[in-house]
This record gives sequence, C-alpha cells and structure tokens, in this order.
Amino acid sequence: MIKHELHGQQSLLTVTVTGPLEASDFVELAEQIDPYLAKHGTLKGLMIITGEFPDWADFEGLLSHFRFVRAHHERIRRVALVSNSGAIASAEKVADHFVDAELEHFSMDEKEEARHWLLGND
Repeated sequence: MIKHELHGQQSLLTVTVTGPLEASDFVELAEQIDPYLAKHGTLKGLMIITGEFPDWADFEGLLSHFRFVRAHHERIRRVALVSNSGAIASAEKVADHFVDAELEHFSMDEKEEARHWLLGND
C-alpha cells in the first residue's frame, strides 16, 4: 500500500510505502500523475520513502508495479530512494539499468537533502 502526494508547482511526487504494494496503488497513482504529465510532459522528481524493501500483495501487484515503471520512467528526471534499508541501496544499482531517471539513495534522516537534489538545488 502506498500514499502519494503530487506537489505540482515543484514538479515533485512523493510516494510513501506503508505496506505491501497492490495493483490498485498503481491505478490510483497513474490517475493522479498522468493528467499532470499530459499537461507538463515531465516530472522533475519522484521521492520514494520506505522503511524496508517493499513487497507486493500478490503477483498482480508486482506486474502493476513493473507496468507503471515502464510507462512512466522516461518522463521522470530524478528518483530519490529514501530508506535505511540496505536492500534499497542494492536495488538502486539494479534499477539504474532499467530506468532513464537519475537515481540516488538517501537515508531516512536525509529527506530534505533528497528533496533539494530532486529539485536540482544541490
């Protein structure tokens, strides 16, 4: 399960993982972000906040996640992975081969640094 918030004036999307990822999470996320992308073309940054490496509620949740990434990764400039999980840092290296966005890992106490990096204020 995820919570998300679009900060349109900053061109920033914040996603907080609160439980296993479900297919409906990505439908809701697309419903919010797709109109923004249709109007503006790209998103400056995506901040993903998660305590642990996320898991999926079921196979459909996994497939929906991959479909969402495939459909949106070319339209997001930077992705900040905010977590204290070592698995997230490893996932960053793997994901870097599959997405066009610039990826960076930040610890949970570096959220403000992550926001500045996403906005290009680094």
